Formats: sequence, C-alpha cells, structure tokens
Amino acid sequence: MRSSSSPSAGTAPSAPDHVAGPTAVMRGLRATGHVFRVPLDHAEPGSPLIEVFAREYSSLEHDDDAVARLPWLLFLQGGPGGRGVRATQLSGWMKAAAREFRILMLDQRGTGLSTPADAATLGRLPDPADQADYLAHFRADSIVADAELIRDRLGSGPWTVFGQSYGGFCTLTYLSLAPEGIERALITGGLAPLSGPPDDVYRATFARVEARNREYFSWYPGDRDIVTRIARHLDRVEEHLPAGERLTARRFQMIGAFLGGNTRIHALHYLLEDAFVDLAGEPRLSATFLEQVQGLVSRAAQPLYAVMHESIYCQGFASGWAAERVLTQYPQFLPTAEEPLLTGEMVYPWYFEEDPALRPLQPVAELLARREDWGPLYDTDVLATNVVPVAAAVYRHDIYVDRELSLRTAAAIRNLEVWETDEFHHDGISDDGEAIFDRLLGMTRR
Repeated sequence: MRSSSSPSAGTAPSAPDHVAGPTAVMRGLRATGHVFRVPLDHAEPGSPLIEVFAREYSSLEHDDDAVARLPWLLFLQGGPGGRGVRATQLSGWMKAAAREFRILMLDQRGTGLSTPADAATLGRLPDPADQADYLAHFRADSIVADAELIRDRLGSGPWTVFGQSYGGFCTLTYLSLAPEGIERALITGGLAPLSGPPDDVYRATFARVEARNREYFSWYPGDRDIVTRIARHLDRVEEHLPAGERLTARRFQMIGAFLGGNTRIHALHYLLEDAFVDLAGEPRLSATFLEQVQGLVSRAAQPLYAVMHESIYCQGFASGWAAERVLTQYPQFLPTAEEPLLTGEMVYPWYFEEDPALRPLQPVAELLARREDWGPLYDTDVLATNVVPVAAAVYRHDIYVDRELSLRTAAAIRNLEVWETDEFHHDGISDDGEAIFDRLLGMTRR
C-alpha cells in the first residue's frame, strides 16, 4: 500500500492535540465540544494528522464538580459513516446514561465535525488509488485506535462503551484490540459476524427483508399495488427528484429503509398515500412524495455509508459487490419483478451512477470493492477469553443484523450475555432507549 497524505487542511504541527470548546447549556443538559488530533495511520510514525470531534453531554442534575467525578461512557454510532447524535435534551438512553455517566458522543473519523471524507476533500488527493489508500484507514480498527487515544487524553480509566448497530461492530473490534480500555460493553443490534464473506450476511439480510415486506403488505394490502404501480410508472415516465436527477424504479425501492423500524415502518404508509396526483388526466408523482423520497435515497449527507459499507465485513478478502452478487438469488427484489419488493440497506454499484453525490466517488468505490488486503477486525482468541462484561440486545426480527449470525457471534465471546427480544426492531433505542439501556447496564453488573 502506498502512503497516503491527508486531503484536508487545518492540522498544522503546532496545533494542540486536544482542544475543549465552550459549553452550551440546553434543556437539562450541558454540551461541550472536543477536538482531538490523531494520526491517519496509527501504526505509521509520522503519519499525517486528522481531527476527530466528540461532544461531551452531562446532566444539569450534576454540578460541575460532580460531573468531573463521573465515569465516561463512549457512544459509538451506527453507520458506517454516521456522525454522533446531536442532542438538545436528555431523553431515551441518554437520559438513563446521564444519571451516572459523562457521555462522549463520537463523530467517527470522516463524519460530522471530524476531518471530512467526501467527494470534495477526497478530490484533493492525486487519484482514486490514493483515495482508496486513504479510506482504508476509516474502518473499525482505526476508530478504536482513535478512541483509545482520546480516552488517554481525557485522563479516563477504562470506560463503558455503548455501540448501536455498526457501533456494536466497532465495540467487538475494541474488545479484540484494546480490551484493557473497556470496563463494560453494551451492544444493541450490532453483533457482527466474526468471519466469513459478506455473502453470508446478505443472504440472511435478503431473507429478513423479504419477510418484513410480506408483514408490511399484510397490514396495508393496498400498498402492495401502489408500490408496483410506482415501479411500473417509473419505467414509462421520467420523474425527477428535486435535485434534478431521474428517479428510477430500483432507486425508489430504497424507501424500504423504513422497514427496519419498530414504529417507523408505519410512516411508509403515509409516504405512499401521497404518491400520485392527477395532472390533466395523467397520473404523476407528487412533489410532496418526491421531496420525501429524495431524503431517503440520497447519500449526500452520508457518502461514507455507501463507499465503505461492504468493507466493514472484509478481513483478507475483497467484497466484490457482495450484495449485487447475492441479489441474483433473490429475483423478487429486482425492479422488473412482477411485484417488486422494497430493499433494505444493501449497497449496489449503480448507486454511484444514479446518486449525484456519489458519482465522483465511483472510481474509489470500485477500487475498494476489489481490494483484498483488508486487515483483521476481530481476534477470536482474545474474544474467546474475554473478561470484560458484555451485554447485547439481539432483536429477533432485525432485518439488518441477522439473529442467527448474531447468536453465533455471541457464542464465540466469553462473558457476553444476550438479551433476545421480539419487542423491538433494529432502531429499538429510538423507541424505548431508556429501558433498553437500563436493562443492558444491569446485566453487566450481575
């Protein structure tokens, strides 16, 4: 691998390694931003520096002296490519956590207020090969190395780590590479497969998403015809999203992102009921519908999600566009199917043709899909002898992180206790985060 330089400015050698910003007081909370300078490549002395932003949240129920004595909790967000939560009040799991922790909400490298990794900044590098080498340092192993450096600079002992979805994947990497930095780990919807190709993941995912489609259409049978009608309409009639690009049937299918929600799934029905308007006797998609779809099918706000998505499963092998490969086994998801199903979080190479935000990243995405020299993300020997208390919520009907694969991973990790439930779906902490957090925290204290 050739050396990669950082495409972003603002990391002069004289700048301090940690800067705490002013504290803002909101409804029941105080929030303080922190900026940390970290190496792009933690294993390479003299590596270029990038910035990682994190925001500290604490409850106003604790005075400043009490807050200074509270232990830290690091929250690792879902993704990849997802920035930390921007909280304006303490609710849900954060309300529960703030009773006894200082919460550190990480903008994982490349996201939020951290040094950005997007089409504009990556375009400063000489060519797509340099961009691919740069992005090779944006996976869970580098996120964990950032967290350990940040923990040291904050003067924290081992801290509690809470990982949601991809944040759970990162937590397993943390337990593999630096378990001494964790006092306890809480994971929701995020027990990653420890080995094997991503094809295994997508075979399970397609099956789960199909079952969720069937469940949804059993509740709203009329929506089955509407989805098919929209797909066939888009084959015949050019409809354009507010950003200007044509909406295709296969891109429309991405609204299946709603299916992963516990209550959010029902918002899909409200979206579909606004689909058509009559213009001089001709059915067209409504401006209201197209505006909402734009927000669901664009990766403009989260380009790393598409670029890095399949690499999060790779250890010593290339993904080779696994979701597209497995799709051939599930023709019911093809837009040309008689009754096409809505899709989940799978990423396909055509994303980089149809989404204007992703088109400049098509060459680097192709290189990453073919890349074979991905390093290990998990140490199964370390996990098999783990002494850190771990509590994990496994959602029985999760369409993104499969139950069977999750339980297989759980069985390979010592000192991990599973709470399996069918009460929630993948975004359970958005529905009753306070109860879920309290339950998992209690499990680590038995």
